[in-house]
Amino acid sequence: MTSELSRRIGFTLGALLAYRLGTYIPLPGIDPAAWEQIYRAQAGGTLGLINMLSGGGIHRMAILALSILPYVSAAVIIQLISIVSPALGQLKKDGARGRKVIARYTVSLTVLLAVFQSYGVATGLEGAGNVVSDPGWLFRLSTTVTLTGGTMVLVLLSELITVRGIGNGVSLLLAVGIVVELPMALVTMFELGRQGVLSGNAILGVFALAIAGTGFVVMMERAQRQVPIEFPRRQAGPRMIGGRSHLSVKLNSAGMIPANLAAGILLVPVTTIASFGGGRGPDGWSAFAGQLAHGRPLFMILYAGMILFLAFLYTAFVFNPTEAAETLRKHGGLIAGVGPGEGTAEYIDYVLSRITCIGAVYLVLVFLLPELLVAYTVLPFYFGGASLLIVVCTMVDLIAEVQGYRLLERGG
Repeated sequence: MTSELSRRIGFTLGALLAYRLGTYIPLPGIDPAAWEQIYRAQAGGTLGLINMLSGGGIHRMAILALSILPYVSAAVIIQLISIVSPALGQLKKDGARGRKVIARYTVSLTVLLAVFQSYGVATGLEGAGNVVSDPGWLFRLSTTVTLTGGTMVLVLLSELITVRGIGNGVSLLLAVGIVVELPMALVTMFELGRQGVLSGNAILGVFALAIAGTGFVVMMERAQRQVPIEFPRRQAGPRMIGGRSHLSVKLNSAGMIPANLAAGILLVPVTTIASFGGGRGPDGWSAFAGQLAHGRPLFMILYAGMILFLAFLYTAFVFNPTEAAETLRKHGGLIAGVGPGEGTAEYIDYVLSRITCIGAVYLVLVFLLPELLVAYTVLPFYFGGASLLIVVCTMVDLIAEVQGYRLLERGG
């Protein structure tokens, strides 16, 4: 192991330890025992999912309760806007300068989302019985500043991990938050099995599904369609270059963005009512929000439809067949049996459409099958597709980066 790799791993572990410590520092002005009762009554739904993604910060109502989720939401929103905004889309093509501008926009939107959500948490806590010892504007202000500040600290920490550590900082923070919550969830599940609430076959089925789901996600995330390309051979100095190559198209080019964005859109009515009314929204809105809860038929139908739509929309943004065909033409590349220029663009679009269809269905299966499992069983935790996808993809990327550093060591 190189000294560089050791240093990066050590920095990453230290940063993750600091993150974990922050999830145990309680938010000032609340009664932990009163909040514990309320949380346990609602932990099986959306609140349990958010708690798992925040590394238990919601359960303990810590200063890092919002985790880095506002930043993730802001990044997804900015990317979606760049699809329909030519000016913002052009910034993504302007190299380092454009990336810096987009980063500033993302951080600014993160602050706005964190303030909104923090204030919603403060008002929701005030309306949730005797959780807040001294409700009022001072509590709302302090809670908003504390939770927003906690999110921004995690944004900085994630950037430091990406630059000075190993792996993607945002993904690592989310993955670690999920992984550390699993042991307690498993203990609870085994306790339910001991009490006879869950059968032994059900527990074995959960483990089998987790193993099969992990293998399925790894296989699908690594799957690619390779389009064969022919380049004219020519002399370049002492050696010949050109010949056969391929254009790789990922099965799931859109990643987790379609599912995350779809979930965010569907959770807006629920979180708005819960945050600003302490769960006491208007009857009509409350009934509608209830139908959008995890596991409800309306939620799953809308969720599946939005994932399919957003998968095609975002893939069309990140992979432009016309630009790919033009790049091939400039370098003399040809697809066998396909004409250059417009013919190549149409063929790539045909391949991309079929691949994206498979990838979109894959995302729907990964995200909805666990929803059905939670909805129709008494599992005590959120065995979610988002959690599975985040952990698996983060680990795959992390292993690839470690192997890259080891290859550099051997090459040096």
